[in-house]
Amino acid sequence: MPIVGANGLAFHVTELGAGPAVVMAHGLLIGTLASWYFTAAPALARAHRVRLYDLRGHGLSDKPKTGYDLATMSADLGALTADLDRFDLVGHSWGALVALRFAIDHPERVGRLAIVEAPLPPSRFADEQKLFASTPDEMIDALPPALRDAVAGGRRQAGKLLASLKFLAYESSLLADLRATGDFLDEDLAKIRAKTLLLYGSRSSCRGAGDRLATMIPDASLQILDGGHYLHLDAKDAISAALEAHLA
Repeated sequence: MPIVGANGLAFHVTELGAGPAVVMAHGLLIGTLASWYFTAAPALARAHRVRLYDLRGHGLSDKPKTGYDLATMSADLGALTADLDRFDLVGHSWGALVALRFAIDHPERVGRLAIVEAPLPPSRFADEQKLFASTPDEMIDALPPALRDAVAGGRRQAGKLLASLKFLAYESSLLADLRATGDFLDEDLAKIRAKTLLLYGSRSSCRGAGDRLATMIPDASLQILDGGHYLHLDAKDAISAALEAHLA
C-alpha cells in the first residue's frame, strides 16, 4: 500500500496489472480506492495498468480540512499522474466530476474517458447532501444497505468509515466546497476530445445528467444500467463489462 507525495499531501495509491494506463477515481464520503479495487479494477487489470488512489480526506490518504473543490482535486489527479504522458480515466460520482474537470483542462493527457454517475449540477447532489445534513445516526441510515449493515454490526472497518464521515461532514470544508461548486458550462463540455462512455443507473437521482452529458460531449455514448447511484455495487458485472469494452 504505497504512500505517494503529491500536491503537498500524502496519497494512498495502488496499481494492478500491466499495459496501457487507466486511472480510476472514486466518489465522496463512503468511497475509497476499494470502491474500484473490489469491483471493476481487477477486470480492467487483465489488459491494463490500473492505478487507484484514495482522494484527499478518504481512506489512507491525508485528511486536510480544506481543498475539496474540483480545481484542487483535479490538481491532485494531475500530480498523481505526472509520470504518465497519456492515460484513460474512469471516475464515479465526485470522482467523475474530477475526471470531467481534468479532461477539459488537460485534453492532451486523456485517451478515453468513462464517467459513472456524475451529478450535475454538483452543488445540488441530493444523495450526498442528505448525508451531510444528518445526525450521525441518520448518516448511517442513509448508507447503502451493505455498508449500513456493517456499521450496525460494529465491524472495525465500519467504525473507520463512520469516523471518516464525521470528519468530512463536520470538520472539513467539503460541504462548503460542494455548495460553492458551479455547474459545468456547455461550451466547456463541448471541448472534451476523449471518446467518452457515460454510465448511469436506471434508478439514480443523477439520471438526467447523463442525458445532458451525452448531448454536450461530442464523442459520447450513454448506457443505462439497472441500479442506483452506487452503480459499481449495484451492477458490478455489467459495469466491468462496459468499461472493458470501452477501454479495449
